[in-house]
Amino acid sequence: MEQLWAPWRIEYIQRAKEGGCILCQKPGENNDEANFILYRGQHNFVILNAFPYNPGHLMVAPYRHIGNLQDLTYEEIKEHFDIIKKGIELLKETMKPAGFNIGLNIGKVAGAGIEGHIHTHIVPRWEGDTNFMPVLSDTRVVSEALTATYKKLKAMLT
Repeated sequence: MEQLWAPWRIEYIQRAKEGGCILCQKPGENNDEANFILYRGQHNFVILNAFPYNPGHLMVAPYRHIGNLQDLTYEEIKEHFDIIKKGIELLKETMKPAGFNIGLNIGKVAGAGIEGHIHTHIVPRWEGDTNFMPVLSDTRVVSEALTATYKKLKAMLT
């Protein structure tokens, strides 16, 4: 049997569960680099997923704590989808993915890890980025550190 060492995952496993909503807290801390906030719009922001499916996994979220798509204002929706479009363009230019998974998980039973605060996932995909690890050992291998991904993407925005 081979071993895969991923010591950084212990942070996720042992982390204290934060009270409140992370998508409300992180923008309020005004420490964008430490919190991996890539972009701030008027109504929405872009943050790297701290526990990504793939390098470059972005989340677009409104600043307001809203759990349902239908509760977003027209301005929030328009900006949200404009930012999704820009996020895709940024990832295409910077990371050259072959495709994307884009989606919302609304409610715990739908897979929402951050319940009660709607957000859209933008996950870049490459040919062969999925292998036997998730199927056989419930383990996902992410090939790039968050700090490296953040710096690469942020440099393209400035």
